[in-house]
Amino acid sequence: MTQAGATLTPLGERLLGRIENFGPITIADYMAACLGDPEHGYYMAREPFGTAGDFITAPEVSQMFGELIGLWAVETWNRMGRPDPFVLAELGPGRGTLMADALRAARAQPAFEAAARIVMVETSPRLRARQQATLAAHDIAWADRIEDLPDGPVIIIANEFFDALPVRQFLRVGTGWAERMVGVEDGRLIFGLRPDAHFEGADPNLPDGALVEIASVSAAIMAAIAERLVRFGGALLAIDYGHAGIGTGDTLQAVRAHQFDDPLAHPGEADLTVHVDFGLLARIAAAHGATPAPIWTQGDFLLALGLLERAGRLGAGKDAETQDAIRSAVARLAGPEAMGTLFKVLAVAAPGLALPPFA
Repeated sequence: MTQAGATLTPLGERLLGRIENFGPITIADYMAACLGDPEHGYYMAREPFGTAGDFITAPEVSQMFGELIGLWAVETWNRMGRPDPFVLAELGPGRGTLMADALRAARAQPAFEAAARIVMVETSPRLRARQQATLAAHDIAWADRIEDLPDGPVIIIANEFFDALPVRQFLRVGTGWAERMVGVEDGRLIFGLRPDAHFEGADPNLPDGALVEIASVSAAIMAAIAERLVRFGGALLAIDYGHAGIGTGDTLQAVRAHQFDDPLAHPGEADLTVHVDFGLLARIAAAHGATPAPIWTQGDFLLALGLLERAGRLGAGKDAETQDAIRSAVARLAGPEAMGTLFKVLAVAAPGLALPPFA
């Protein structure tokens, strides 16, 4: 059993009261509240990105990341037959940095943006305002959910989106299962277990003490995306940290001020994430008729798109300090000791669409 410190955040106090009145909550409910509470949720009330925030995403590391994704989107659009109009959507777009860099790179083919209906899938009013400022030169619309996207062919970008979706956790106890919950003890939030739990797809061969995470929300979103791709055509590009094979174990983590934090210590004031089960997402996509590409590492993907060549052009003629910064960004984005291996890439296409650089 794990417990957080006695001093609670405003959201922590609210959750404490909720649990005392109605009983323990699931890990999924805890994550959803911490990240999306309308008043105190992490993405609703804070500026999480950049050196002044709590973490740095790949688009914040270097413009090269978004530029290469923009070129990927252009080539994908060409392979789709250059539909006009089409929907260019980003899920959880942060400050809009990735989309801004992608659209700048896409200027090489002006017909691409002219045909694009750009939609940011974002629920935070504060982040929507930030995205609007970043993308002021472009015609942008917003949607709350995947289901709210306009009909038609679509290219969807999801960078560090699936890792923030809630999961439930189940612990193998003897021949049964217990669900990991968030409860209260001595006025503090704690982790505990609810015995005799059941969930679909439980593997009876897992040993005592094994912990599995059930990503039902991620699975439902992938199913909706796959069905849309089959119906209208298009592709999804999902990039996140996670695993390609079957994994077990607790991957819930909190990050605050660029340091790991106790997930129960600062509800609403720390980012909560889990590792993405890319194998599951690929299976869900295939089960709904779409075609998942082989799962690659971020490093292999960016190198195949021309990261080194782009870095060379960006650094040509620049001073030594700038060139060192570019080399450092390349190492961080693609190096095996940084984001290059931990982050995975899953591309999903409508049937019959071959996606770069996988085919």
